[in-house]
This record gives sequence, structure tokens and C-alpha cells, in this order.
Amino acid sequence: MQLTLPQSEIWVAQETARFRNVCAGRRFGKTYLSTVELLRAATSGKNKNCWYLAPTYGAAKEIAWDMLIANIPEAYIVSTNLTALTIKLINGSTISLKGTDNGGATLRGRSLDFCVLDEFSQMRPEVWYEVIRPSLSDREGSALFIGTPQGRNHFYDLWAKGLSGTDNWQSFQYTTIQGGNVSASEIEQARSDLDERTFKQEYEAEFVTYAGLIYWAFDRATSLVKAEDDGGVLHIGMDFNIDPMSAVIAQRRGSDLICIDEVVIYGSNSDEIAKEIHQRYPNRQIIVYPDPAARQRKTSAGGRTDLSILQNSGFMTKAKKAHPAIRDRINAVNSRLKTGDGKRHLFFTENCKQTIKSLERQTYKEGTSQPNKDDGYDHMNDALGYMVEYLFPVKTDYPVQQPTRWT
Repeated sequence: MQLTLPQSEIWVAQETARFRNVCAGRRFGKTYLSTVELLRAATSGKNKNCWYLAPTYGAAKEIAWDMLIANIPEAYIVSTNLTALTIKLINGSTISLKGTDNGGATLRGRSLDFCVLDEFSQMRPEVWYEVIRPSLSDREGSALFIGTPQGRNHFYDLWAKGLSGTDNWQSFQYTTIQGGNVSASEIEQARSDLDERTFKQEYEAEFVTYAGLIYWAFDRATSLVKAEDDGGVLHIGMDFNIDPMSAVIAQRRGSDLICIDEVVIYGSNSDEIAKEIHQRYPNRQIIVYPDPAARQRKTSAGGRTDLSILQNSGFMTKAKKAHPAIRDRINAVNSRLKTGDGKRHLFFTENCKQTIKSLERQTYKEGTSQPNKDDGYDHMNDALGYMVEYLFPVKTDYPVQQPTRWT
């Protein structure tokens, strides 16, 4: 196996640091490095027990399984179990992929020699402190924390620990461009696509402070416009809450999205909001981007799901199979409000009074990277986010170039 120069620096550090923290930008090659590290640990002696942890079981399988299988020599493998995500090696060692769903409650009581915690910033802190750290004690095992930052949370605390010179801890920080997998031109394209704060976090691997307003890129002076309904297709973001049902109504104008109206109905249900939209905009082509939970959630009688109600009302619906990550929705909205190079592609008319108020007032919970939902400003922002993230997802799968590898 071959490593890039930055990956080699991390690899060599395992000789002197028991616990390593790697803060790196998107497409750095974190998963490849993780598989190499797992194989190194598993072949360092007999009967080693090595784990790769991701925020969920599904993520562990999707992100690392195929790459791990591809990079382990076939002669080393005795058996594989796709359901359990385990690989048995000829020396008696086992490599297992696990999800930390439910705070890792099902992972307790094991003895480990090595563990990779991929995207630790998206896991609960107790996964490390209460589950994995005790599991490393009897074998004096080691750990590699690796991921892209998500504010100054528990991942930041451990990363800072590695910078402070604490015994057995060492930290590294690399940008996407330093990883060598993405070209400079693609990095600049990302800079123009994303808002400044998102770009610094996702591509420059900076621990951006989450404090104050969530939608900091919104500005009345430049985000509000005078625009009329042009009679074209209506795009509607919708959040299903009995109190209130919330919808943001928009139209596309080239690369811009103009929000021209909103619907807020208290003590209501899906049938009533569908009726209200039809009354305001009869005989129109309408595409609704609902909360993905609409596939199961029911806010009306009769056992019908919210999604089926919208479809039976004549609306075309577009929703992802699962909720996009909260930060992906926030990043998508901020990136349309203002890109890293100062361009704006998301606008509002004065009709969107509740949406404007929500954008100006929703904040993060103190000391966290999670939105505050206690003040009621989340409903319109969630509705807007479902639509914007579906139409303009934050791009992370930029073309990968062949990096310079070091043997």
C-alpha cells in the first residue's frame, strides 16, 4: 500500500503517539488511511481485535467496507461476514466495522487493540469516554480519531489535547488541497459554490465556532427583492408540524431561487395546507419538497401519510429517502444566501414575513452545533432547508485526481 506525504506523517506518528487526532478537509483520503491503519494493527501480532467506528452502521458499511476488502491481500483473509461487517485474518486477528448508533451502548464490554473513530465529531462524546477508552485498557490499545471538524465540540477538545503536548497524544491538521486528491481548480470551484464559513470548515479543516445566528449570511439589504409570480412552476419546501404547518413557496429564475410567498397554519394538518395552496395558486404546476418523514408521519385522520396526501392532492413530491444531515441543510441555505466569492442566489419578497423573521433570529444552542428549536423559529427554516438542500445540495464529490503517493 502507498500513502501520500501527509498520510505518511500520520502513519509514522503511531510509533510515538498512542492516540492520534487527524482533522482533515473533505476528500483528503481519510477512509483509505483508516483501512491501511486497520491492516497494520491487525497484522502487528496474533489475535488482534481492531475496530472501525462510524456514526451509524449504515455509514460504516457504505464508507469503508468495500475499500477495506479491496486493500487486504486475499491470502490474508480466512472469512468475511457482510452482515456483521467482520473480517477474519489468517493470524487470528479480526477487523470489525461498527456503527455508534445509540451512543455505542451495544459496543460495551469488549477488549480492543486498535480503533479508528471516523467522523468522531458526529458521534456522542460518551462513545469515546465511556465505551472505547475502557475497552482499550486491558490490552493497552491505541486509537485514531479522524474526520472533518464540526464546530468546537468534543472532537476539538481531543484535537487540542494532542496539540498541548499531553503524553501519548498527537494531533494533525490538513486541508483538502494538501491531501492531493482534489485539483486546485476544483477547490476554487468549491469556494465559489459554498459560503465562506462552510468552505473553511469542509475544505480548510478549520474548527469554525458555532455561536450566534445560524443563517448569518442572510441580509435584508441584499436578500430582499421585489418580484412577482411569473406564472411558472412553483417549488414549495414544507415542514410537517401540527402546530404550525409551514411552507415556503419559491420560483427558479436561472441559477437563483426567489421565495415569493409562505403558508403558516396553526392547529392544522396536511389536507388543510394542501387546500390552502390550491386556493392561492389554482391550476398550477407545483413541486413540493417535504420533510422526508412525510413517508411515515401522519398529521391527518384516516391512516394516510403526509406524503400520500400531497400526492393525492395533485402535487409532484420530491424527498430524499432519509433526512439530510442538519448541517448539510444549513450549509446549503447559507451557500445560496452568499457564496464564498460574495454572490447571492437565494432571495425573498416581503410576503415571506415569518421566513425572514426566522432566518434573522434562529440561533445555535449555547456551546453546541445544534440549532435552537425552543423559540419556534425552526419550522420555516426547516421547510426552506428541505427544498434548498434538495435543489442545491452542497457538493462534496468533486473529481478525484491521482495523488502523489509515497511508498
